[in-house]
Amino acid sequence: VPHSQRVVEWLAQQTFAPLVGESLVGDTCYVLDLSVSSRMLGANPENSTCGPMTRLIEDALWAAGSHIGIGRYDEPRLIYANDLFATGGDPLAERRTIHLGLDVWMPAGTPIYAPLDGVVHCLANNAAPLDYGPLVILRHQTAAGEPFYTLYGHLAEDVLSRWQIGQAVQAGDLLAHMGPPPINGDWPPHVHFQIITDLLERDADFPGVGLASQRPVWLSLSPDPNVVLGVPADRFPTLELPYEETLRQRRSRLGGNLSLTYSHPLKIVRGWRQYLYDDTGRAYLDMYNNVPHVGHTHPRIVKAVQEQVGLLTTNTRYLHDNINRYAERLCAHLPEALEVCYFVNSASEANELALRLVRAYTRQTNLIVMDTAYHGHTTALIDISPYKFNGPGGEGRKDWVHVAPVPDDYRGPYKRDDPERGRKYAAHVAEIIADLQAQGQGLCGFIAESLPSVGGQIVPPPHYLETVYTHVRAAGGVCIADEVQVGFGRLGRCFWGFELQEVVPDIIVLGKPIGNGQPLGAVITTRAIAEAFDNGMEFFSTFGGNPVSCAAGLALLDVLEEEQLQANALTIGTFLLDSMTALMERHPVIGDVRGVGLFLGVELVKDRETLEPAAEQASYLINRLRDHGILAGTDGPHHNVIKLRPSMIFSQADAELFLRAFDSILGEITL
Repeated sequence: VPHSQRVVEWLAQQTFAPLVGESLVGDTCYVLDLSVSSRMLGANPENSTCGPMTRLIEDALWAAGSHIGIGRYDEPRLIYANDLFATGGDPLAERRTIHLGLDVWMPAGTPIYAPLDGVVHCLANNAAPLDYGPLVILRHQTAAGEPFYTLYGHLAEDVLSRWQIGQAVQAGDLLAHMGPPPINGDWPPHVHFQIITDLLERDADFPGVGLASQRPVWLSLSPDPNVVLGVPADRFPTLELPYEETLRQRRSRLGGNLSLTYSHPLKIVRGWRQYLYDDTGRAYLDMYNNVPHVGHTHPRIVKAVQEQVGLLTTNTRYLHDNINRYAERLCAHLPEALEVCYFVNSASEANELALRLVRAYTRQTNLIVMDTAYHGHTTALIDISPYKFNGPGGEGRKDWVHVAPVPDDYRGPYKRDDPERGRKYAAHVAEIIADLQAQGQGLCGFIAESLPSVGGQIVPPPHYLETVYTHVRAAGGVCIADEVQVGFGRLGRCFWGFELQEVVPDIIVLGKPIGNGQPLGAVITTRAIAEAFDNGMEFFSTFGGNPVSCAAGLALLDVLEEEQLQANALTIGTFLLDSMTALMERHPVIGDVRGVGLFLGVELVKDRETLEPAAEQASYLINRLRDHGILAGTDGPHHNVIKLRPSMIFSQADAELFLRAFDSILGEITL
């Protein structure tokens, strides 16, 4: 807006009557944080409704010893969650979230005065569809004759009879009163004050919030109204750093190989249920992050953590009931033989411990792993993760690590039309064991994800693990099931991935989802293996199984059971699998659709006969899904498998929303 800066410069030279009859300079004034990252509001959108938000604002003002609350300009807010703030009718479309005015929060009926001379340009009652109550717009001009406007919103209804269009208003005149709920949008009483340098012929329809993607334009149309109100700059709490500064600081201070997702990385500041929100308030349907197993910031788990952390968090050198209760609850979901628990802080720590257990039990070191596997980030776990040691920066296979092919019956040598494919893949494990025995060497064990994730969302064929476990145990080895990605009901048909293959491992490893984001991992094994490990050397993980993390784990089990989320995973997962399979008829880039429950993969190929991987197309697809407000990822040795692992609360409506976007974007891909 060409004259916007000149208007601001002129206003900066003026003096004004107080908007609410008293100065906003003193300690009576407190600036509130209503942003998308507000700690006061938290993640729960209920806190942005009238009753809870009123109480939160009153509490914040009481704690600050103030009776006037200020709502910030240029603040991204999730208060505007209504679909009326979306564009194009798309539930995941960008909302208007950037606040273009300043709010002054005071009791209903508080008098509002004109800060400067003007003329009544517009009177309106925004009763529908937004129901934000009466507003008045005054027209002004600078000394050079350049026009601008001030807008006053959420007013009491008497303003409509107090003034007439074209009537002159003097600075200090009683203009209106703050409106009460519900005529002010059912919000806590406040006045929305906004400067407008060009009304765009919209008058009462001029927005009070704008799209973040158009932020510079809207901030030029509505410059900072604090030039009139004069709240001291040092009263404003620090906002989230601008996106570019956050990115710069990360690159300056964090390791360069700490990767970011997407060609244009997201800055995520809030999570709620199946959604993540970026720093502008844009919502993203999260189909990628399986760590929040029952959804981001689930209230049941948040409450359990808050209550326990407010009472005690300490190490396991002391008796505490939480760790015992949690061990009992976990074992109740497991075969009887798996009865001894060790708690740690992460899946990496759990897999490290599993290695120690099998070595203590077998007195051997040779370990069989699955090709493309990834088990954690520690030195020992990189050594047993072909995904890492055979990848960029890797140092190759150690002589005690032996790699069996991943049982991929789509891309591998034994296809789905072969009823013996599971046993044939397992025969490669038998060959490794035979080679070791021919060299006079023993076997420590076999470790694999029950359903390989990094390998490309693989569902092993029937009889694979059954046959592998038979070979391994016959050689004196121990069978480890890495259940980090697929345990806890994710597969719908069963609680654990190994149950699909009708086997019982000797050790299972848990992590990531079991604490819904709290640092919690576990190793559960047989009594015999545990006794062999109890060899005189103390085992101690300082915070492994601490009361807070165990409280989260217990709450998560409650949520799984009470909300019947395993059944939900089966229902929604089956719908997604069937629907994506049907899309293959229209989209030749889809080579394969596979998975169980809410563990799903879509492999993209350039040719269904040659199976040439379509990695570029897969990257394009996930970045376009991001543009549509949906988060997914790629995996597999060729980076051409779309990986889908939403939280267990994922709904039918969520699935349909994803499928519409998925179908549309696939239509953009040409081979």
